[in-house]
Amino acid sequence: MTRRMLPFGIAFGFVLSRAGATEYDAIHGMFLLTDLHLVGVIATAIALAALGFAAIRRWSVRTPGEEPIALVKKPMTPTLLGGAVIFGVGWALSGTCPGTALAQIGEGKLAALATFAGILIGAGKRSAASVVTSSEA
Repeated sequence: MTRRMLPFGIAFGFVLSRAGATEYDAIHGMFLLTDLHLVGVIATAIALAALGFAAIRRWSVRTPGEEPIALVKKPMTPTLLGGAVIFGVGWALSGTCPGTALAQIGEGKLAALATFAGILIGAGKRSAASVVTSSEA
């Protein structure tokens, strides 16, 4: 990660915090369908991402290194459903996802360190599994 991206990460964490996405009770309420304000936050994020992707495609946006940005669909794989279930269960139990875990750490919520450790372990296992899979192919 380059240093010039750090302000974007800080701003993203600030927005997550202000939206209440770092509050366990808000996330818990979302999963119980008793507090749906985070659903609106997520829907807004999806809409903004869709607009951004459309702009990238329409105007052939390039990276700072002048490389073209290619948006390609990822294939559905048999392990995708299992990974999605693990992600969802972890999100529901911990009250956080990867982005909000970092924002929680920034807020001083030390319990998020356990979630972050789980994220690192899961990413490491996924990386190791993809190395094994690619070497078998």
